[in-house]
Amino acid sequence: MASHGFWSLGGDNAGANTGSQSPSTPRAWCQAAAQKLSGGIGSKLCALLNVGEGEKPGEPTAKLPPQTAEGTCGCNKTCNCTKTGVVFSDLYSTDLLPAMDGDTKTMTFLQEVVDILLAYIVESFDRETKVIDFHYPNELLQMNNWELQDEPATLDDILISCRATLKYAIKTAHPRYFNQLSTGLDMVGLAADWLTSTANTNMFTYEVAPVFVLLEYVSLKKMREIIGWPDGRGDGIFSPGGAISNMYAMLLARFKMFPEVKEKGMSSVPRLVAFTSEHSHFSIKKGAAALGIGTESVICIKADESGKMIPADLERRILEAKQKGFVPFFVSATAGTTVYGAFDPLIAISDICKKYNIWMHVDGAWGGSLLMSRRHRWKLDGVERANSVTWNPHKMMSVPLQCSALLVREEGLMQNCNQMHACYLFQQDKHYDLSYDTGDKALQCGRHVDIFKLWLMWRAKGTIGFEAQIDKCLELSEYLYNKIKDREGYEMVFDGKPQHTNVCFWYLPPGIRYMEDKEERKKHLHKVAPVIKARMMEYGTTMVSYQPQGDKVNFFRMVISNPAATFEDIDFLIEEIERLGQDL
Repeated sequence: MASHGFWSLGGDNAGANTGSQSPSTPRAWCQAAAQKLSGGIGSKLCALLNVGEGEKPGEPTAKLPPQTAEGTCGCNKTCNCTKTGVVFSDLYSTDLLPAMDGDTKTMTFLQEVVDILLAYIVESFDRETKVIDFHYPNELLQMNNWELQDEPATLDDILISCRATLKYAIKTAHPRYFNQLSTGLDMVGLAADWLTSTANTNMFTYEVAPVFVLLEYVSLKKMREIIGWPDGRGDGIFSPGGAISNMYAMLLARFKMFPEVKEKGMSSVPRLVAFTSEHSHFSIKKGAAALGIGTESVICIKADESGKMIPADLERRILEAKQKGFVPFFVSATAGTTVYGAFDPLIAISDICKKYNIWMHVDGAWGGSLLMSRRHRWKLDGVERANSVTWNPHKMMSVPLQCSALLVREEGLMQNCNQMHACYLFQQDKHYDLSYDTGDKALQCGRHVDIFKLWLMWRAKGTIGFEAQIDKCLELSEYLYNKIKDREGYEMVFDGKPQHTNVCFWYLPPGIRYMEDKEERKKHLHKVAPVIKARMMEYGTTMVSYQPQGDKVNFFRMVISNPAATFEDIDFLIEEIERLGQDL
């Protein structure tokens, strides 16, 4: 049986018989926390969650911190906390640091904020709570005053706003949230995110981010080694997301073939064309639009029934483009397509790219993390032949958003392509090795510190920890597939086991299960997933995505990347789909 993860705080006794008490309840967690955590934090969390002895969780509702007596700090015991006597209704942001004598007030205010966050974190992992407290936009606008004012609000109002924001937030850490590719909440990654926000520095030079710059250097090198490039040589950068990483790759491919485009623009080069699968991410076309290449210059290659690019069609379209006088410069293969989770045949694609001297990019934003798994990395065989690879640790590796890396095989190319020699920032007479000033090879100037989350989690888990996490998610997806492939009322969108954690299926309610008119059945089936999804959100019990694909009407796309999910959560999803759709 899969571990309960976050709830296994009880340490060595986590698996012991604890009577009727489930480790997946806040009450059990609080008892373990009170024993394990120092400084009364465990007791404080119990008080915040309002979970006491003999209490039984009721219907999924948002838990609010209990009211505390005047003159106490709320940590459920007699103490001399700095919270005592602080009245936030009389304080404003100008009373906090750097205000004179603002240190105590600042500490007290931030402790209150942390209390709100900790309560939300524990609640997010509680299966008795809602995934979402859904309200329509107009309702949510009317329920709270979100408007910005000329006059400052008190710190008491600020804390109320923090609580309200989280009350209506989607609990993406919830074990039953399966809606998008980025799910789960890692505690070490969260701690790293807090640290980088506190440091509040920029990644453009070593002088302002010495440790972070070095951590990016060693992490990118390690990722290149895992891809299979000799000694981890090459280059790379962390960008705001997979779409930008893919655009970086297209930018580099164009510069590699026509370096004059940097100064002279697109008028200096012939008509360029790029190639990608018809199942690829929309960012390939968006990148072409942003770079002035144009979306019409992105040629979509046919995919087979399981969503993999067909190499023969790629070669045919390359030859066709060349005959028209166009210049093929970029092929984007996908390792883990967004909908089907398909892995394009990288070896065959690389052979074609080599034959026609075309830059080969692998968009591994979703599937690149399988390189961490000895059991599944074969799905990316040939990735080491690529010129560039996109890899998003904020997806399968559950690194907090955002964390996307572009890895490049040729060292120095990014610098030559993007550098502008801004002397006010990248002075050439600094007293340290200037190769550690990374800003001039980036499109951005200001660049967020994304690396520390990944680096600290990697230190905490080790490569084997990430491997176990990824293998577990793939095991859960296979479990779901095996449960529904022959189950009455379900049809798979394509034959065969899922390649990634994407499980694509239709649910056919009893009302349309035996319709003989295929067109009428198809029309009704198209409406099923949206209705069930809407009901999921209104009840707040779970969330899973749906979409059409080509000529296929709306189907559910289940993706699993949340380490907190268990086999029981998969069972719950199946039962919930059937419960919410039985009358359709």
